[in-house]
This record gives sequence, structure tokens and C-alpha cells, in this order.
Amino acid sequence: MTKYQIIAVLVMALFTYLPRFLPLTFFRKKIESKFINSALYYLPYAVLGALTFPGVFSSTPHLIESCAGIIIAIYFSYKGKGLVFVAIAAILASYVVQFII
Repeated sequence: MTKYQIIAVLVMALFTYLPRFLPLTFFRKKIESKFINSALYYLPYAVLGALTFPGVFSSTPHLIESCAGIIIAIYFSYKGKGLVFVAIAAILASYVVQFII
């Protein structure tokens, strides 16, 4: 490994370890604030959505196929279906639209 690669790995390790380590050191008691609890509860979902949603549009060759999958996924998730069902339904919807186009 070169010096640049070692430094890059150390910097990445630092910035991925700090967000996990700092809450353990500063929050020893149970958090009583409803606002902070709700923010911490929804934060993983927001981050996951922000990371995956842009990739959905480039997952198929045409934008129409991606939009069909997104619409089906939103519909079934709104209806309360499970994650696996929603994912399979979205994949099938984009696959069917691909054959129609």
C-alpha cells in the first residue's frame, strides 16, 4: 500500500468511527426529549432514502421503467405491505414496463 492509501483508510476509519463513538461518550443517561428521540428514530430511514433514491433512477436503461417501479413501491408501502413484497413488486413492475416499451 502506498502512503496515500494508508492515509485515506485512516481518514475514512476516523470519520466512520466518530459518529458511532461520540454518542456513547456524551449520552450516558436515557434521552428524555421527544424531539430528539423522534429525530434519532427516523434518521436511519431518512439517510437510507437519501442514499438509495437517486440510484433508483439509474438502475434501468429508461426513466419510465424506473418511475413505474417507484410508483408501485410507494403504493404498496403506503398500503402497509412488507419490505420484501414491495421490493419484488417494484422489480416486477419495472420489468413488465421494459417489455411493454
